[in-house]
Order: sequence, then structure tokens, then C-alpha cells
Amino acid sequence: MDTNIKASEKVEARTPGAKRANPGEFFFDLKNVNQISGGPDYSPVFGGCVEGDRMIVAVMRAPAGKYADLHSHPNEQWIYVLEGHLEFFIEDQVKLVGPGELIYIPAEKLHKAGATAEADCMFFTCKDASSGLHGKKFIS
Repeated sequence: MDTNIKASEKVEARTPGAKRANPGEFFFDLKNVNQISGGPDYSPVFGGCVEGDRMIVAVMRAPAGKYADLHSHPNEQWIYVLEGHLEFFIEDQVKLVGPGELIYIPAEKLHKAGATAEADCMFFTCKDASSGLHGKKFIS
């Protein structure tokens, strides 16, 4: 099977620096794909990110004791905690989320999170690819 991808078949990622899944590419090591910021102007998280036609996935690391600013994005998002804990704020709710727990964030919903001071938090995240990975910082 020929897995060579012609330059004319390659598609650019919507998210700056993210890896785009091109025709014939099916397997990715998220520890070794481009490490990007999860939110350059509002969040300290970083990790490997891959985009397909309709979905974006990433494994991100939130540094211990660091918090994102309040922000939103036009696409819905899921966050599944792998290691550590996130303190998560959405609407009037605050929850400490740990390994094995899942967070759903509807499109345009203001939210923020941060890893607890004890350790970094690793999480898997998934978004629809309509608008890329990054959102926009809330400015009051």
C-alpha cells in the first residue's frame, strides 16, 4: 500500500501549530506531535494536538497551580482527566475534577480551569473542528 502523501493532498490545520491528519495518516503519538499552547492568550496548558476533518483531539498538560483566564469558544468541548486534578469553573458551579471524570463545555459557555497546586494535570480533550482549538479570552 502506498502511504506517500502528495503535497497537493495535504490540508493545513485550523489551529496554528497543530498536526493535521492528512490522507493515509491514521496513527499519531500525541507525546511527539507538535506541542502547542491550548490558549495562547488565556491559558497555560500545552500539549500535542491533531485535527481531522470534523474533530480535534489533544492531550494537554496544565501546570500545577496555574489557571486559565475566563474564556469561551464557538465549538463545544469535552475534557477527560487522566492524571492530577482540575478545579473547573462554569456558570455558578465549581468542581474539583480528577482522573476518570469527564467535563462537557457547550459552545460559547464561559469557563476556566486550573491544576491544583499539588501536581500538574494531564487531560484528553476533544472539540468539533468547526473553529479550531483556541477560544477567546473574556474581557469584561
